Parts: sequence; C-alpha cells; structure tokens
Amino acid sequence: MQRTQRGITGRLARVNPTTVFLVTLLLVLVAFFTPGVFGGLLTLLLAGGLAALMTTTWRVQTPTTRLIRLLMLTLLVAVGLVKLL
Repeated sequence: MQRTQRGITGRLARVNPTTVFLVTLLLVLVAFFTPGVFGGLLTLLLAGGLAALMTTTWRVQTPTTRLIRLLMLTLLVAVGLVKLL
C-alpha cells in the first residue's frame, strides 16, 4: 500500500500546477453551470477527488490548510446534493 501511495504522490508532484489549476477550474465551472442530476453528480465526483487528495496529503498540511480544505469539501458536497434535489 505504501509503495502505491508513493507512486501516486510522485506522479502528482511532477504535474504542472498551472495545468492542474486550469483543468480543475474548468471542471468546477462545468459542474456548477450544468443543471440537474448530471451537474450534481459531477460536483459530487469532484468532491470525491478532493477527499482522495486530502487523505493523501493530510499529514503534511497545517491545521489552517486542513480547515480550509474541509470547508471546501463540505461546500462541494452541499452544492452537489442541492443540485441533485
């Protein structure tokens, strides 16, 4: 298990941060502006990706960063659930 996590974090460390930011921004905008169930599911999928990233990097984050990430995760889940209803 440890070896797999190193592989994932190693690959994430090599990715261009600007590209990651732009792709994530595009996905969030599409999820927020897509109406109905598809938009809600896409938002919840993004929340799942954020949760996976948070579990991978939790130990090295400061308490303030952890709080901000938890707030963002809560916001994404809330928006996804509202869009589904």
